[in-house]
Amino acid sequence: MGRLTVDRNGRTFEKDGKPFFYLADTIWSAFTNVTETEWEYYLDYRKAQGFTALQINVLPQWDRCMVDVGGYPFPTEDGAVFDFGGGFQESYFSHAADMCRVAVEKGFQLALVLLWVNYAPGTWGSRICDRNIMPKELLRPYTEKVHQVFDCFDPIYIVSGDTDFDTPEAVEWYREVLDTICRCSPDTLKGLHIKRGYDVIPEDFVSKIDFYMYQSGHNCNGQDMAYKLAEKMWARENRKPVINSEPCYEQMGYSRNIYGRFEREDVRHAAWQSILSGACAGITYGAHGIWNWYTAGMPKNKMLGEGFDTARIWQDALKFPGAWDYGYIRELLETKETGCLTPVQELIENSTEEIRGAVGENGMYLFYLPCNTKLVVKKSLENYQVRVLDLEERRSGRPEVTVTDGKTQIAMHRFEKDALILAWPENR
Repeated sequence: MGRLTVDRNGRTFEKDGKPFFYLADTIWSAFTNVTETEWEYYLDYRKAQGFTALQINVLPQWDRCMVDVGGYPFPTEDGAVFDFGGGFQESYFSHAADMCRVAVEKGFQLALVLLWVNYAPGTWGSRICDRNIMPKELLRPYTEKVHQVFDCFDPIYIVSGDTDFDTPEAVEWYREVLDTICRCSPDTLKGLHIKRGYDVIPEDFVSKIDFYMYQSGHNCNGQDMAYKLAEKMWARENRKPVINSEPCYEQMGYSRNIYGRFEREDVRHAAWQSILSGACAGITYGAHGIWNWYTAGMPKNKMLGEGFDTARIWQDALKFPGAWDYGYIRELLETKETGCLTPVQELIENSTEEIRGAVGENGMYLFYLPCNTKLVVKKSLENYQVRVLDLEERRSGRPEVTVTDGKTQIAMHRFEKDALILAWPENR
């Protein structure tokens, strides 16, 4: 397969000369936790659902399930504290490369995180756990090692993981990694995975990355970050593709162990609100139990990270219904040939920001309604075909449409859950 590149429109991706929708699954802890047989099963299942990319942490995920079938990248006595001076453990990198080879052969685009938040000083993660901060003198050799092992797979390199850049130390560590991977692998795409509700990127980093990632995250409050951060990233002076790389995960307990979990419908809300607000290059799904590969009977990880309620075992989490909803997003956008989606929030007269709208390169309008209500559009859609899609049951309906004084009113639909309204010119 060819290398992933940014489309000429500056907002989406292409591969082998064709549009590429970045539909990723979050499986941060794959290299430490997943057996060869499990990996084959997992990949085949996600491929059938339409996923195109995988987000994986090169180093052990700090709040993973303590399975650790893949060994460790550095010597360790307990799997928790690494001896960074003990040299690279070749068996770990060989195992990770074998996993990548299988994934790429099955058609997946790899997105590999180089340095998660707990491995860099001066970050929120290192203040929780400072036992594995990577020595500065190791940053360049480590990044060169990552390039040596994984560059043959043409991955996306995600330099930071869940991080912030609020201190000079954090910026210094990530600058070293970013500069090194840019020097070693100038033609692959680079990005930054940043913490929830955050949009700060050092100015000298912006010119070195190829797309923007943000995270609307797992807090029960603040889910409006799905569309608010998309709007901010879209409006940046440096035009690049935008992705919500960590919306709320299906069945994830609310962050900081607040009682409650995100359901299928919540996950769908985050996706559509992101995509129609500027983050149209793709979307990332997460299942609570897959990202950390939760396995029955394993000892509890003492490092809880943000703190979430117990995950479902990975075999159950793999089959959560929300993953099919995300596959349907890709199928729908590709079938309708919408291409780059430009937000049109100014056309929505309703008094809520929860309803989101965009127009495709082909002139098709898309409006997302989290809850059923009449939609008023400040544009005449008199010569348009209008349909409403039930996003949970995947049914299609024909709503009542009234055009008056240059505005279009689309009546309440007949479905019970969230819906997508499509409108396209009759002569298209």
